[in-house]
Amino acid sequence: MSARDLRIVFGGTPAFAAGHLEALIREGFKICGVYTQPDRPSGRGRRLTASPVKALALEHGLPVYQPENFRDQQDIDTLADLRPDIFVVVAYGIILPQAVLDIPVHGCINVHGSLLPRLRGAAPVQRALLNGDPETGVTIMQMNRGLDTGDILLTRTVPIGSDDTSEDLFQHLLPAGCAALLETLDLIAAGAAVPVPQDSALATYAEKITREESLLNFAEPAELLHRKIRGYIPWPVASFTVDGSQVKIRRARVLRDPVTAEPGTVLKAGKEGISVATGSGILLLEILQLPGKQPADAASVLNGHRDMFAPGKRLS
Repeated sequence: MSARDLRIVFGGTPAFAAGHLEALIREGFKICGVYTQPDRPSGRGRRLTASPVKALALEHGLPVYQPENFRDQQDIDTLADLRPDIFVVVAYGIILPQAVLDIPVHGCINVHGSLLPRLRGAAPVQRALLNGDPETGVTIMQMNRGLDTGDILLTRTVPIGSDDTSEDLFQHLLPAGCAALLETLDLIAAGAAVPVPQDSALATYAEKITREESLLNFAEPAELLHRKIRGYIPWPVASFTVDGSQVKIRRARVLRDPVTAEPGTVLKAGKEGISVATGSGILLLEILQLPGKQPADAASVLNGHRDMFAPGKRLS
């Protein structure tokens, strides 16, 4: 049996998932249905907005299904009526009950953005950056009822650059994930896939990112703050407060000069950036975003707000 003969149901929601669906479409796979989360309010107007996966599926004339969950038997029956050979899941965001896992002939497989069993959970890409990992990757996993505990079918390793943001890393992982997914489908169709159980003793967890954790504490080392700034792009974006305003940091770098000033103290402000003392080292803020404004380099920000970042000022 050729992998192109498999009846595939696809489940995913964000742009990362849409990239995998696009690869399946481009390579001529048979997509008999696409599942994605219901439209959500988005933007300042809070208009209901389709997910990237839904938008792509409709563009290609694929049937779209958007259950809130699979607690309704009718939703399970609808999936069964599609007669899928396999359910491919990429960042769907909805837990699949056993009744769903049992429907496809070859079960459900997941494209996970880490080297399992490391970083199981909701935010493996961001947490890899926050942890300072030198590399990450993608794992194609046979899904079971556990949280990313299924057998491993294939892995691909991706290095993490010293200046990579989470947004960059998703882009690096996308081609690796697509290639691994296509190879795995070929193996499954040929009956050559070899599931490898995970070693749960090596498991770590990647908890969901929250807005609260993106508020920086300058008492932490500059290296850690730099990782947070990179890890929280594109959301929720690292920030601090000064003069009652919450300022977001879009780009920064670490200066290894010794520092004795209190953490959060502005040491110097110029066209190269705004130097801030931290618990260990100096953080140079290069691109900032003031409330209601577009991101701008430090020189542009200082043109209209020099007093806000005067040497000696404390950021919190």
